[in-house]
Amino acid sequence: MMSDFIKSILEFLSQLGYLGIALGLMIEIIPSEIVLGYGGYMISQGNLNFFGAVIAGTVGGTIAQLFLYWAGYFGGRPFLEKYGKYVLIKKSHIDIAESWFQKYGAGVIFSARFIPVVRHAISIPAGIAKMSATKFTLYTVAAVVPWTILFLYLGKVLGSNWAHIKEYAQPYVLPTIIAAVVLGAIYFLIKKTKKTTD
Repeated sequence: MMSDFIKSILEFLSQLGYLGIALGLMIEIIPSEIVLGYGGYMISQGNLNFFGAVIAGTVGGTIAQLFLYWAGYFGGRPFLEKYGKYVLIKKSHIDIAESWFQKYGAGVIFSARFIPVVRHAISIPAGIAKMSATKFTLYTVAAVVPWTILFLYLGKVLGSNWAHIKEYAQPYVLPTIIAAVVLGAIYFLIKKTKKTTD
C-alpha cells in the first residue's frame, strides 16, 4: 500500500506539471516507476501531454544520474559511501556496480539501467573512472527514454489504477531487461573483437 508521505509528495509534484515529473526523478525520493506511473495517470486525466511528459522524464532521469556521476568524479568512492545513503544507495550497490563497470566497460551504462540494484549505482563507477561525460550522457539518455515511455504509457493505460503499476509492469520489464542485457553483450563483444583486431 502506498504511504501517505509518497502520496503527498506526488500531489505536490503534480501541481508543478512537467517540472514536477523532472523534479520527482531528480531528487530520487520516490522510485522512478512510481513518479512516471503517476505522470501517466496525469496524462490520462488530460493534465499533461504525453510527449511533454517524456521530455520532462528524460531530462529529470538524466540529471539524476549526472548528479551521481559528478559525485563519483569529484568525490570518489569515500564520498559516496558516506553520503550515498541519502539517495538510497548502499555500499553493496556501489560494489556491484563497480565490479560490473570494470568487467563490461562503458556499455554497461546503458544495459544496467534496466536492472534493479545497479540501475542507479552504475553512474558512480563511471564518474570514479573519469568516463567521458558526453559518452556517459548519451548512454544514459538512450536508456532513460524507453524506461520513461514504458512507465508513462502504463500509467496512462492504468488510469486511476496507476498505483499498481509495479505489478502490471512486470511482464514488460523482464523483456526490456533481457533486450538491454543482449544489447550490452553485443556491444561488449564488438568492442572486444575490435581490440583483438587492432
